[in-house]
Formats: sequence, C-alpha cells, structure tokens
Amino acid sequence: MTSSRALLDAAQLDGPRSEALLTLLAYNGLRIDEALSRDIEHLGHQLGHRVLRISRKGGRDALEPLSPLVERALDAYLGGRTAGPLFLDDRGRRMYEAQAWRLVRRLARRAEIKSAAQLSPHSLRHTFATSLDHAGVALQDIQDAMGHADPRTTRRYMATHQHLDRHATYAFAAWLRRATDTADQPHVDQ
Repeated sequence: MTSSRALLDAAQLDGPRSEALLTLLAYNGLRIDEALSRDIEHLGHQLGHRVLRISRKGGRDALEPLSPLVERALDAYLGGRTAGPLFLDDRGRRMYEAQAWRLVRRLARRAEIKSAAQLSPHSLRHTFATSLDHAGVALQDIQDAMGHADPRTTRRYMATHQHLDRHATYAFAAWLRRATDTADQPHVDQ
C-alpha cells in the first residue's frame, strides 16, 4: 500500500493527466484499455453518482461509479473539455497503452519504488483487488468491481491464498479454544 501511495503522490506531482489516469486505475481497478478507450462523452450521472460507461472484456458494457477523489482528478485534468478522448497524449491524440506503460514506470522510478521496472498499469488493478480483499470486501463484490465472470479469475488477483496469517486453520483454532473455554466454565444455576 505504501508503494501505491508513493506512486499516486508522484502522479499528482507530475500533473493533472498523470494524476487523473493513475487515480482512475487505482481507485476503480480498470484495465488500461477500459480507461484509454473512453471518451469524455462516456462520463455521466446516474442515481446521484458520477459514472464512467466502460466496455469490459468480451464487449460487456458496465457503469463505473467514480469516487469524489477520482471525479476531482478527472475534472481538473479535463479543464472544461467536453468532447473527445478522455486521455490525450502530448500531441493531443488519444493516449495509447505503450504510453501509459512508460508513464507508470517513469512515475514508479520517481517514487523510488524498487520494482519500478516490473510495474505496469495492470499492477494498479492487482493492487485494487488485493486492497479490497485486505479491507474485508466480499469476494463477490470484488468480482463485480473487477468485471470478472468467474470468481476463480478474481481469486488469482488476490493475494489471500499467500497470506498464511489469514489461513482458516487459525479461525478454527480460535473458535475451538472459545468453545472449549466455555465448556470448562462451571455452570451456575439461576
């Protein structure tokens, strides 16, 4: 989480485009093509939420709610633009994936993240899933947020299976200890 915060801080210092793109990727867990293929016209409101209409893998459409932080970053970047690609490159054309990869790695180096050379926009998606898992969000809700049809795909993103301290054996041992302690208590008639 510390490296994610450092990366987002570096993006903020880099400028509005970097901040908007990395904030959207980090807070919504989007695939890079889901973000870069969008136009400003895909932004809207629904049921009191600011949303971004995206096209998921397989061509499925979805609405992504934008947190106030993401909304502010996007609005600051757009600066009043009302049409065209959501993310532009330095020449005013739609940003493409290789540019986003270079941006993430440049910002990771600036943030002094040790694994900067291995990071990609997809790394933010992994962090999104893992962070939701650590926050106690249910697997089905993470699956929905990621746009996965199969929960097994979602589980591959999450590091839960790698965290021995969260293994079910510990929950069972604690439950058994409580059950045993309760059974050992003298029964008092009332």
